[in-house]
Amino acid sequence: MEVCYQLPVLPLDRPVPKHVLSRRGAISFSSSSSLFGAPDPRQLSQRRGAISYDSSDQTALYIRMLGDVRVRSQVGFEPEGRDSYPYLCIDFRTLHSCSDPPWASGSVPGPGSSSAGPVSGRRLRRLLSFQRYLHSSRLLRGTPHLNPLHILDEDYTGQAKCMLEKVGMWNFDIFLFDRLTNGNSLVTLTFHLLNQYGLLELFQLDMMKLWRFLVMVQEDYHSLNPYHNAVHAADVTQAMYCYMREPKLAKSLTSCDLLLGLLAAATHDLDHPGVNQPFLIKTNHYLAKLYRNSSVLENHHWRSAVGLLRETGLFSHLPAEDGLQMERQLGSLILATDISRQNEYLGKFRTHLDQDDLCLSSAAHRHFILQMALKCADICNPCRPWELSKQWSEKVTEEFFHQGDIEKKHKLEVSPLCDSQSNSMENIQIGFMTYVVEPLFAEWGRFSDTRLSQTMLGHLGLNKASWGGLLQQEQGSSTEDLEASGCASVAMPTPAVAKSEPEPASAEPDAIATATDIGETNSQTDNKIIPQGSEES
Repeated sequence: MEVCYQLPVLPLDRPVPKHVLSRRGAISFSSSSSLFGAPDPRQLSQRRGAISYDSSDQTALYIRMLGDVRVRSQVGFEPEGRDSYPYLCIDFRTLHSCSDPPWASGSVPGPGSSSAGPVSGRRLRRLLSFQRYLHSSRLLRGTPHLNPLHILDEDYTGQAKCMLEKVGMWNFDIFLFDRLTNGNSLVTLTFHLLNQYGLLELFQLDMMKLWRFLVMVQEDYHSLNPYHNAVHAADVTQAMYCYMREPKLAKSLTSCDLLLGLLAAATHDLDHPGVNQPFLIKTNHYLAKLYRNSSVLENHHWRSAVGLLRETGLFSHLPAEDGLQMERQLGSLILATDISRQNEYLGKFRTHLDQDDLCLSSAAHRHFILQMALKCADICNPCRPWELSKQWSEKVTEEFFHQGDIEKKHKLEVSPLCDSQSNSMENIQIGFMTYVVEPLFAEWGRFSDTRLSQTMLGHLGLNKASWGGLLQQEQGSSTEDLEASGCASVAMPTPAVAKSEPEPASAEPDAIATATDIGETNSQTDNKIIPQGSEES
């Protein structure tokens, strides 16, 4: 694939310096350029298409999911809007179709509209974010010892602030917190946790760069994804914080481990397209080719995170080698969330526990435990209280079925668990809990036998029983419907039916048996494919 370089958009319409024209390093668009009178980056190229290319590593191509329009044209994709998806030259706005699109109300220009129109919701949020950025920078002038939490005062007050005081509780309601922060749960929560650990001062992180980084991370999650969105990332970050507070980890993890753990949790699904890896592979997506069909999404999440780190210069004050090491370790954590490598990590974890040779004074062992903690945090929804767990189950099932509908529409083979006709939410959840969640959390409970582990396993058992009860109800209602339809066919008063009354009477049990066999076959099929097909991470 040919790499096309772009000139950065300068924030104040200044001429491009000569050293920039000849530079071969990272190239990206300034997120604030359109706020200061420069050309709108969307008119020049997709902002998510910003590419940075490291000449020292031929595979280090950091590409956002909606890649550069010129690069996509090289591989057969047509340029589309920011909220569209470039698969198969399909306008994947239909992936998240809604009855009342944003441009229907006139607040946002339509796809084909050339008028400027009012400011879009996304651009308005970014504008407000950078207004806070500039306001905070003015407040910081000449105030070296100012508490950095003042930056958040405009984002959460009252109940949201009270919730942060209980952020280490396992029943933390991330949905409520997201509403109280006006959709800024990821930025608010991550900044609060980093500050609570004292990592801003310890690593001398520039607060404005960190704030800008977190805002860009939150924006690069697709808000139209039912499941893989910024709220999921905030939920995983909160769970990761709970795990890092466990006694074994709290007394062993270094400040670097804490920083990497929180950043990895916040960015682990960055720029997720709302479809799984098999979909990208069978549609010949350029990311699947770039990463050779191996951990495609996880590699992309990592590279996207690194691109934002470099774009904001969050670690630019650190020695170059330290910054690269942080990026590599961040990638190692994010790549561990690949569900297709579940058995590999679980087997290694079980072996360590059987041999009792985990030594948390070893940097390698600490990093491995962070990997396992992030894996647990990524799929911990079944271990939450029922009210929270059920909401997540509905969202992930909706995302699965969205993908299945798209595959049917374009005559593609429907991915496992994505066919709404042959799968039910109850079957999907029971299989996922049985084959993926229970084995992982059982081993985590062996490693960290604490009250939190017992609470999670308790919720897991109760939630599985609840889904089993709902499944029985569904099967019972379907059986009653079949019986009712059979009785209705027997009672038909037509002469033809009267002559063949014995036939329906004997066929009725056969019909029920056939339906039951089909249901059992679907259930068995679901259970068999859960470990390979589940993409709840």
